[in-house]
Amino acid sequence: MKKSDFYFDLPERLIAQHPLEQRDASRLMVLDRRDGSVTHRHFRDLLEYVQPGDCMVFNNSRVIPARLMGHAVGHVTPIEVLLLTDKGDGLWECLTRPGKKTRTGVELTFGDGLLTATVEAVQPDGNRLIRFHYEGIFLEILDKLGTMPLPPYIKEKLDDPERYQTVYSKTPGSAAAPTAGLHFTTELLDALKAKGVKLAFVTLHVGLGTFRPVKEDEITDHIMHSEYYIMDEETAGIINDTRAAGGKIWAVGTTATRTLETIAADDGTVRAQSGWTDIFIYPGYKFKAVDHLVTNFHLPESTLMMLISAFATREMVMNAYQEAIKEEYRFFSFGDSMLLY
Repeated sequence: MKKSDFYFDLPERLIAQHPLEQRDASRLMVLDRRDGSVTHRHFRDLLEYVQPGDCMVFNNSRVIPARLMGHAVGHVTPIEVLLLTDKGDGLWECLTRPGKKTRTGVELTFGDGLLTATVEAVQPDGNRLIRFHYEGIFLEILDKLGTMPLPPYIKEKLDDPERYQTVYSKTPGSAAAPTAGLHFTTELLDALKAKGVKLAFVTLHVGLGTFRPVKEDEITDHIMHSEYYIMDEETAGIINDTRAAGGKIWAVGTTATRTLETIAADDGTVRAQSGWTDIFIYPGYKFKAVDHLVTNFHLPESTLMMLISAFATREMVMNAYQEAIKEEYRFFSFGDSMLLY
């Protein structure tokens, strides 16, 4: 299967540059996987589709202010560092710009020396392994020096950084938001619980995969980068109890989907665990854990387009996207939402 099979032409005006004032006021396209039909709703109408006894699984990872501006010691040229993956003991996998200024051994400084770092390695894909040196708590230093790493297609300034966080975000570690969850409000979550829907939370720290385009023509040649996930005993119990009782499992976002499908056994049951996943889901994949999927509208030729095309069919998804363009839905991180039902 070719990368070009997942291409569509998107007018730039449909790329959302800012979130709506009310999170759940976004539009919701409902794609019925039984016949490919499309219904146009609003996100708060999601409550009508979820049934008592169902379980919604959310990714509670919190975005860190992962974009740092500094310079090499003894030089004045600005260097941008984007933290991607925490390797432990102060070592992070990073994107840097300009790359030629961050060769192995280069010493970096940020915030008048409040934070310093050493480039320890240049990886084959061009990413850097950088070890940071500091006194105190790293996340507190990031709060002082870092900024929110908005995707490059968002050109406007975000006035409130919390709008790039879900209302249930809890565990810091992501370089990008799990954006399907941005539509939920605390009131909608309370309404789901009042209806008898179980809410469960996993953690997947969104890393390099969000920023890495598919370059290979044959999608099977694409290599996914690993991201760290956690599922605790409570969530595993909720999911297994839901399935045993005949309820449906709803994944909120592709990150929750990838976590569930990494962990699930062939019968859809899960167990508490943590680790690294590089699962790549594309048409032909047989889903084990997820029954319904809530997601945003994705970039052309992206691994996320391939995942949702596996969950429905490529033809259904591409037709639905053409309908979304015709109806002028808002696309990408701050855009509208889609339910694959």
